[in-house]
Amino acid sequence: MTVESTEEADEATPRARTVRTAPRRAGVLPGERALAPDLARGLMLLFIVLSNTAFHLSAARHGPSGWQPVDGGWVDHAVQFTMITVLDLRIYPLFAFLFGYGMMQLFLRQTAAGTSEREAVRLLRRRSLCLVVIGLLHATLLMAGDIVGFYGIISLALGWLFLRRSDRALKWWILIATAQLLLLAAEPVVSALLSGELGTMGDAGAEPGADAFAAGEGNWLTAAGTRFTTGLFVTFAAAPLSLVGGVYVIFLLGFWAARKGVLEEPGRHLPLLRRTAAIGITVGWLGALPAALAHVGAITVPDDAQSEGGVLTLLRDVTGNAAGLGYVAAVALFVHWWTRRESRRGSKAVTAISAVGKRSLSCYLAHSLIFAPILAAWGLGLGAHLTSATMALFAVGVWLVTVAGAYAMERAGRRGPVEVALRRVMYRR
Repeated sequence: MTVESTEEADEATPRARTVRTAPRRAGVLPGERALAPDLARGLMLLFIVLSNTAFHLSAARHGPSGWQPVDGGWVDHAVQFTMITVLDLRIYPLFAFLFGYGMMQLFLRQTAAGTSEREAVRLLRRRSLCLVVIGLLHATLLMAGDIVGFYGIISLALGWLFLRRSDRALKWWILIATAQLLLLAAEPVVSALLSGELGTMGDAGAEPGADAFAAGEGNWLTAAGTRFTTGLFVTFAAAPLSLVGGVYVIFLLGFWAARKGVLEEPGRHLPLLRRTAAIGITVGWLGALPAALAHVGAITVPDDAQSEGGVLTLLRDVTGNAAGLGYVAAVALFVHWWTRRESRRGSKAVTAISAVGKRSLSCYLAHSLIFAPILAAWGLGLGAHLTSATMALFAVGVWLVTVAGAYAMERAGRRGPVEVALRRVMYRR
């Protein structure tokens, strides 16, 4: 080999390494998408906007938990009962599972295309950092209860620690996280039982959780300061604490399910999906039932038992993880049944809802862009004049607006604007 050819080879080596470690492909293509995850995300956003808008009832009287109002007529109480039983702390586990599922899907697509595992993890790390920034901006400008930054922090840790683990190691960590979650949730209950103070668990005099949203603040700058503080706490304090508390088990279950293709091929996992849907939804709803009954006055318990940290709240929160998994399984079962039908009635509705799921981040932010200026006191202040029932109708209307927008973009073959921007930052091409 000549000196010239050796020098050319030496110069080519770094370039070859760069090509080998760079992402070999961009994001998911339209033909690669599965219906079940997108449909689940679309429905999830309806549930999320229903939960989030309740905090904008700024003139309502909130209960000991600070989560749902306690005033209103029988229709309002029916809405509050349903929200506590079906939605509150039941949708975030659904979000977490789908988030973990999507992370593993991206990792597997990249490595299957020839991207190194290290570069695939680096790509996901870049995505997580983008989500943290988006989440803090969202919290400061519009809604303090943003969850995107929260999941961005968690995904930074979980992507680094677990994406490249074997199936066996992943199963062991799922068991460890489950035990961790149950033990930490049970510890205060056991301590209160041993000391005979179960009825005084929690703090009924704590500030209502709705105050952290500053929806009743008429000055936007003052409200933004409160929202920014809340956003910082949720992102940089609550997220790390949730890792200590074992909440990350839902993300790991999403990792495991994505490796098995549970949502892409639900027909191959019908027994698992049926058990998960039946057991998860039953446990989730029964676990929240005492808190819902106490909230509407059907049963009498001390206010401390209903407050944040109270025994009823702990029971509601822990069983919410089971409900979230049950909802995912129920959607997968529906997709399996619906796609096997000869006559697919409601295909436009399914397409429209799944279009929301494909643009979930854009639609999630669009919710706040619509309802925050209309409901908050620094905007039109409509939240002070609505009840639980009318607020639920308003939330459904906001979701339907995003469904119509997502369906129009689907027909035009356009991605969501936030998804497009995120891809450009992630893949840098």
